[in-house]
Amino acid sequence: MTLKEIAKEAGVSVSTVSRVINNNSKAASKEVQDRIWEIVRRTGYTPNSVAQSLKRGASSQAGTESRSLACLFARTPAMMTDLFFNSLARSIEQEAFQHNYILKYSFSAFDIHNPSTYRLVMDNHVNGIAVLGRCDKQTLKFLKQYYNSVVYVGLNSLDAKYDQVICDGRQAGQAATEYLLSLGHRRIGYIGETKNEERYLGYCDALNARRLPLCPASSANVKLSSEDGYKGAKLLLERKADISAIFCSNDLTAIGAMRALQEEGIHIPQDMSLVSIDDIDTAQYLSPMLTTIHVPIQEMGQMAAKLLIDRIEGGHKLPVRMSLPFYMAVRESCGKCKT
Repeated sequence: MTLKEIAKEAGVSVSTVSRVINNNSKAASKEVQDRIWEIVRRTGYTPNSVAQSLKRGASSQAGTESRSLACLFARTPAMMTDLFFNSLARSIEQEAFQHNYILKYSFSAFDIHNPSTYRLVMDNHVNGIAVLGRCDKQTLKFLKQYYNSVVYVGLNSLDAKYDQVICDGRQAGQAATEYLLSLGHRRIGYIGETKNEERYLGYCDALNARRLPLCPASSANVKLSSEDGYKGAKLLLERKADISAIFCSNDLTAIGAMRALQEEGIHIPQDMSLVSIDDIDTAQYLSPMLTTIHVPIQEMGQMAAKLLIDRIEGGHKLPVRMSLPFYMAVRESCGKCKT
């Protein structure tokens, strides 16, 4: 497969294909980029390493063979619709491609025991795997059995001797809650997972630091999805939770919560402030625009790919833990407490 053939199948110019696969995010629309990367993945296309070396002015590296990686979506069964993890996988794929690696396949931890997924793992050998999001001990045991090189990337630290790229979810959760506290809110609800969840612990830390009570009725323990965010907000409303603000553990949860609140005639931020974590692209196009913790998704994916490839190629032996910073993206969904 050549660039010209990819361009023909994608219905774009060769120069557009070249810019997309060289990480130019402005080269085409997201739909076009998705189409190009799907063709690259399906055909196993890799760049001509000799040509790339000459272009950089470096010595040629003839004989370099392409290698392959896999991605495990550990926290979500919705691989194509979960915007955070899908963006993370895209970043890993694009960075790997620059090192002459292809992303051979992706699968969800929820499908591990599915016969077709099991055959995929058994029949399609890859050089290493990137684990996206927190996983349980059973999944860790599976990884140890079938993959020699593993990198984990997410917001929760993993209790395993693997390379890890982390954006600290506990600190992010604390920062999000402290932002609401700075606006005068003292009755703050929580929507998201609570068990083994760093973001929830950060929420608790912020309230404990102000000696504010943790009210069980003000927390909704739900999965991180827009559907469950909707259910979580409805649950808080049914309980008549005495809150003026809500911390949602990710943007998808916040999107669902927004809808539930608006259906009940609750105005954001006039009646209820809302803050979350991730800063997916959709966050800035909501009405009101969502105030959220910006997680460096692109950089996390890039560093995860680099660490994984370095391990595969023998660059390091001991487990490496890399922590990347976050910042608050202040928009329209939070206001000062009025009560």
